[in-house]
Amino acid sequence: MRPLDQIQAKITIEAARTLSHSDLADLCTATEDAIRDGGGFGWLTPPPPQKLEQYWQGLLLVPGRHLFLARLDGVIAGALQLWEAPRNMESQAAIGKIQSEFTAAWARGHGIGRGLVNQALEAARALGMHAVKLDVRATQTAAIQLYQDMGFQRWGTMPRYVQVEGRWVEGHYFYLDL
Repeated sequence: MRPLDQIQAKITIEAARTLSHSDLADLCTATEDAIRDGGGFGWLTPPPPQKLEQYWQGLLLVPGRHLFLARLDGVIAGALQLWEAPRNMESQAAIGKIQSEFTAAWARGHGIGRGLVNQALEAARALGMHAVKLDVRATQTAAIQLYQDMGFQRWGTMPRYVQVEGRWVEGHYFYLDL
């Protein structure tokens, strides 16, 4: 028998085209966890479960939105969206946007964030994109460190990026040439 510190968690990253009932439940639970931990991609408190379900189901219907799911030992523990520019924005067709990346607090430290970003970058290249951009709250220091470690360049800061509990939080803007 191996000691607990030698047991490897199994991580898989996949592009989602549909969500089963159990996947939707896992995704909503992981989303709620991330929101409570301060990484709620816009939400400050978890919305009602029905609203989260509608959000994720609706996302799969939007053209140019690619949802990537990370599983830790089979349970959805994180997600990332890769956005393509709408067809009427031809001048931005070669630029993708990473949006709404999160890892549930209970699943951090296993490389899920890096795996999600790598999968999104691979998909962006396959879609013919030449660059990817993203933005993140300044308080999300682990995410910022990950993006910098992966070669993303910070090009700007917005002092009034989001408002949390009545106080402004700055945000940082990054890009990566593919």
